[in-house]
Amino acid sequence: MAPRAAGKRVVLGVTGGIAAYKAVEVCRRLVDAGVHVMPVLTDDALRFVGEATFSALASERCRHSLWDDAEAIPHIRLGQVAELIVVVPATARFIGSYAGGIADGLLLATVLATRAPVVVCPAMHTEMWEHPAVQENLSILVRRGVQVVPPDEGRLAGGDVGAGRMAEPAEIVDAVLGMLEVGPRAVARRHKDLVGRRVLVSAGGTREPIDPVRFIGNRSSGKQGHAIADAASERGAQVVLVTATAKPGPPGATVVRVDTAAEMQEALLEHATDADVVVMAAAVADFRPKAPSGRKLSRSEGLHEIVFEPTPDILAELGRRRREGQVLVGFAAETHEVAQRAAAKLSAKRADLIVANDVSVPEAGFDHDTNAVTILAVDGSSRQVPLASKREVADAILDIVVDRLLDRDAPAGGDRDPRSDL
Repeated sequence: MAPRAAGKRVVLGVTGGIAAYKAVEVCRRLVDAGVHVMPVLTDDALRFVGEATFSALASERCRHSLWDDAEAIPHIRLGQVAELIVVVPATARFIGSYAGGIADGLLLATVLATRAPVVVCPAMHTEMWEHPAVQENLSILVRRGVQVVPPDEGRLAGGDVGAGRMAEPAEIVDAVLGMLEVGPRAVARRHKDLVGRRVLVSAGGTREPIDPVRFIGNRSSGKQGHAIADAASERGAQVVLVTATAKPGPPGATVVRVDTAAEMQEALLEHATDADVVVMAAAVADFRPKAPSGRKLSRSEGLHEIVFEPTPDILAELGRRRREGQVLVGFAAETHEVAQRAAAKLSAKRADLIVANDVSVPEAGFDHDTNAVTILAVDGSSRQVPLASKREVADAILDIVVDRLLDRDAPAGGDRDPRSDL
């Protein structure tokens, strides 16, 4: 039986991090799978691993300079013949230079000169991995279609434990072989498919003050919004959670606490500018007292003095301000004519998806741990999610969101042969 990827040509890039020694195992496994491996090492990588090792194990001799080859432009040849490029490890410096389009050396010149899929395998200390600059640069690459095999948590150089440990060689090779066989869209399902994405989620019901004691509110517990934030975080996203509840957010998320619709609108509009995905799961009060009293109203005063006005339509404003490529998700909690009302909301709010749920159904909707929804898409498709945990509903929503993101990242024609334009 022929190896899984017989004859496929892959550039194996190695940068200067302590995890470079694992690239030797990646090289060996790829060759065993039938891949024609072309190793390219940076000068800093040579401080950790030897050129002779890769020349011996790979399918071609190791390269590390734009100037030591008989070819005048080696990066162009490598970029053109490669069917995939994988960088193991990808340091913070490499990620930043790649995002900035800086062709500093043979490897960076090669990834900038190719139309082949590129896979990066970050490895660095926890503080570096979590630094906003690194996450921003990674987000840029992801939006451009670069695939990421995210790091694990574990023992790091220096002896401490945390996020940033490079994925194991077997996982990296599985991702590479999967992309060679079925393309990047299918492989994304096997890994954290929201790495490098910014996801903004709202949760809970707003409270509009009548006086210092009383408020207008609704029955929303925020459980569904928090479940979406948790799921997005576990799938690798940078999460900003704007919540009207006291519930904790997912580890590493930015949590913004609000009470009123006006506060929620201000927070969402501020963070939506940079978001790849906005999920408006909060239940915003539709009306608020026009002039809340500064003192507690008596029973008789309340009957005569409270005048209401509409609250801001946050979802509609997000729809008007959305940037190109952003995926916008709204919710429609209804008790009758659910499908019709949700479809009308989808159109009116300029959203990509509306999650409709009939809150009159037992065990679904407000304050339950379960939900049953229909997800309506702007393209006319829909998906029903029968009664399930709110976490399962969250993942169903994010599955569709990821498909939308991949559609928007993909070049015309979808997953194609990367050499077809050569």
